[in-house]
Formats: sequence, structure tokens, C-alpha cells
Amino acid sequence: MHHHHRPRRARGTRGTRGDGRLAELDLLRFVAALAVLAFHYLVAYASVWGERPAELFPAAAPFAGLGILGVELFFVISGFVILMSAWGRSLGAFARSRLVRLYPAYWLSLAAVAALYGLTDAKALDPRLSPGDYAVNATMFQRLFGVTDAAGVYWSLWAELRFYLIMAVLVVIGVTYGRVLVLGGLWLAAALGAELLGNDLLNEIVMPRYAPYFVAGMALYLIHKHGSAWLPWLYVVAGWAMSLHAALERVHGRIKVAGFKNMPVTDVSVIVTITVVFAVMALVALGLLRLRPSKVLTALGSTTYPLYLLHSAVAVALVPRLTGALPPWLTATVTALAAIVLSYLVYTFAERPIQRLLRPRRTAAAHPAPAVQVEKASVP
Repeated sequence: MHHHHRPRRARGTRGTRGDGRLAELDLLRFVAALAVLAFHYLVAYASVWGERPAELFPAAAPFAGLGILGVELFFVISGFVILMSAWGRSLGAFARSRLVRLYPAYWLSLAAVAALYGLTDAKALDPRLSPGDYAVNATMFQRLFGVTDAAGVYWSLWAELRFYLIMAVLVVIGVTYGRVLVLGGLWLAAALGAELLGNDLLNEIVMPRYAPYFVAGMALYLIHKHGSAWLPWLYVVAGWAMSLHAALERVHGRIKVAGFKNMPVTDVSVIVTITVVFAVMALVALGLLRLRPSKVLTALGSTTYPLYLLHSAVAVALVPRLTGALPPWLTATVTALAAIVLSYLVYTFAERPIQRLLRPRRTAAAHPAPAVQVEKASVP
């Protein structure tokens, strides 16, 4: 690949931000979490409402149903940010940054779920787990042991975790522009092969339905870091095309289970949504969609992960209690606001202090990382 020299660095202005937190990604992550929340509250959680949410919110359902694709947006952002986080880091530093990001909020959400079903008479969405099953969930590797996820949203963390393991291999080999391109190309090819073969073990490792999002995110990070070049853009376009198939399959699977009446999402709307996700991320990578970093955006970014993890438990706790007293729209709005406020408090008073404890004291390290690196990894 010697002819493919590194393209010139992207617009010099970008470097002045030290590649720290990208405020626009904080906002996009929060939007993704709200989309997932809207999908669950207004379409998916029939057992929470005691009736079909799509019938309670007929006007919103075709749009809220698309919120299922908020996770796909998370995956593209992850490809981008996790590569950023891995670049120039040792395996130990990378692993540590990931663990500190992932586990504290996760354990808090797991404790909330266990308390909800163990200590109250809540029935909706009950995973019906034994204490041992909850203990296995604490590892985050429950899928490996054939144990049910304590919360439905945990499925995406299993995909993220496998992506981190693939990235860890890259970190061990050494992250360079060329090696990221080799990994991306091999992964897309393997995803295509796995999709055609349909072997369960291969699918677990290669993740053909999620790989296109991760690879596209990584390619967009290369474009952000080094400027445009034909091969990373080819990966983005290939990722987009493969993502259309993956997203349609996921939505069709949902429609098959629930019926179109209860998941009123059309193929055209899915294609448009995935295309918008890729287009917006391309604008971020090109530096055309830039937001000035602010306390508000950082707060939204920080609230995102707890919100994603906790919004189901909040709905189970609140919706049945409010639903008699308030009209459905008000119930949904109050529950969503409660989930957002709780998530912000959890981040501020629980997750951040725990992360501070777990973060290594910055002593005179062999090669001290620049200060901006600490807050770099803004996606679980």
C-alpha cells in the first residue's frame, strides 16, 4: 500500500482543539439516547403502559419507532471516538480508560434493576433473574455464559465490548493510519462473508450487522485526523450500504414480532434515517458541523450513558404510577424528564466520583499524557 501515502492533515484549525472533547459528538450522543428513549416509551414498552404505546401515541409512533436506530448512531460515534481514544495509547492505558468509562454507570444501573424487581412489586420488563444471574450480569459478559441481560439495553454493550476487544488487538500491534485501513477493509470483507455464511460463532466474533457502523466511524476518524482520501471514503460508503441492509433487517425483525401496527416504521424512513446518520457524521469528520465546547454540551454528553442505561428502569417505576392520574403525553414527558435529571445526578454524584477514584493518579509517568487526553473518550 506504499502508493497510498497519508493524506495531508485536515484543516489546521482542528488541531488547536487538541482533539479533546468534540462538543458536536456530545450533542449527537445525547440525541441518540433520546431517540432510544422515545422508541421505548412511545412504541416498544407495551408491558409498562399496560396497552400498545403505538395506539396511545399514533401521530408520534412512525417517528419514535425510528428511535430504535439511535443505537446505530451510537455505534458510528463509537468507531470514531474509540479509535481516537486508542491512538497512541498503551494496551494498559486503553483498557483502563475503557473500564473506567463502562463499568461504574453499568453497575449502578444493574443495582437499580435488581432493586426494582427485588424490592418492589414491579412486573413490567422483569428479566426474572436469580441473584446468581445478576452477579454474572455484573461482569458484562453474561451473553458469553448464556445468562439473560438484566436490562434490554445491555445487548448493545455486548457489541461495544467485542469492538473494544478487536481494538485492543490493534493497540497491541500498534495503531497507525495504514493499519486502521487494513483492519477496516478486512473487517468489512469478513462481515460480508459472515452475512453470507450465517455461522453463529463467526457472527458473534465478526458482528456482520454492527461492523459497518464501527468501520465507518473509524474511517471517518481517519478523515477527521488526516483529511480526505479515497480509501476511507470508500469504507464510509460501503459501511453505509451494508448498514442499510443491517438496519432494515433489525427493523423487520421487530415488525415480525410486534406487528406493523405496533411498530409502524417504513423501509423508506429507515433508509432516510441511516443516510442522515452517516451524512451528519461525515459533516462532523469534515469539521463542517462544529459546536463551541460548552458546559451544557459536556453535561449532555456526560448524562448520555447513564440515561441510556437507566431510562427503562425509570419507566417501569413511574409510568404505571402516573398513568392513572395524567394523560399519556404528560406521563411520557414527566418520565423522560425524570430519567434525564436522575441520569445527570447519577453522573455527577456517583459515576464521576467513582471514575476519579479508579483513574490512575497522574504522577510523573514515563511519558505523561497531554491533559486533554483524560476527557477524550466521551463514548462508552
